[in-house]
Amino acid sequence: MTVAAARALSDGMACFVGIGLPSVAANLARRTHAPGLWLIYESGTLGAKPETLPLSIGDGILADTADAVVSVPEVFNYWLQPGRIDVGFLGAAQIDRLGNINTTVVGDYTAPKVRLPGAGGAPEIAASCGEVIVVVRQSTRTFVDPVDFVTSVGYGSGPRDREKLGLRGTGPSQVITDYGILTPDPETRELTLTCLHPGVTADEARAATGWPLAIAPDLTTTPSPTETELSALRRLRAQ
Repeated sequence: MTVAAARALSDGMACFVGIGLPSVAANLARRTHAPGLWLIYESGTLGAKPETLPLSIGDGILADTADAVVSVPEVFNYWLQPGRIDVGFLGAAQIDRLGNINTTVVGDYTAPKVRLPGAGGAPEIAASCGEVIVVVRQSTRTFVDPVDFVTSVGYGSGPRDREKLGLRGTGPSQVITDYGILTPDPETRELTLTCLHPGVTADEARAATGWPLAIAPDLTTTPSPTETELSALRRLRAQ
């Protein structure tokens, strides 16, 4: 999953990175095929090049290795909202078939079963980055329809919702899980399984999804990680 997410990033991209799996994948990409990947963290670090995985967006290693450190309002008002960032990497506590993300509550908002960490900068990232890549482990607890609360808009209730809301970015282009890769249908925007990781079956992916999962007729298999990618990932996690 991490390698597939890293491969989704190209050299020279400007990438808004979240902590956790997105950060691991982005830093793996920078250590392998995309050395010029420009990492932006919400705390205001532009062009961060951490030698170890940051523990949070406030980890000092991000500021120590950045090209520049600016204020949080500048990150959002100057870099993100005008569309200067190519891709946003996000996680999710819940995601629905139209790519809407919940990181706020599980259950009713007024009396939730679980109160989650909240929005942070995710709604703005989902709205304004050129595209969004979601990295999340797939299960019926996470892949639900509908989500209990829409923290970050994917495709809303369907095609053209983003345009109606005036959102700049194109929305989620990939949802990368431990089962495979889902991409939005060009017409309906419903997440469709287009690629399976080696050793995973379509039935297993269906069983881990809280709605009838659409399967692409030309379903492919993710290329296995190379030894270079695995070695870089192991070194990154060991530091």
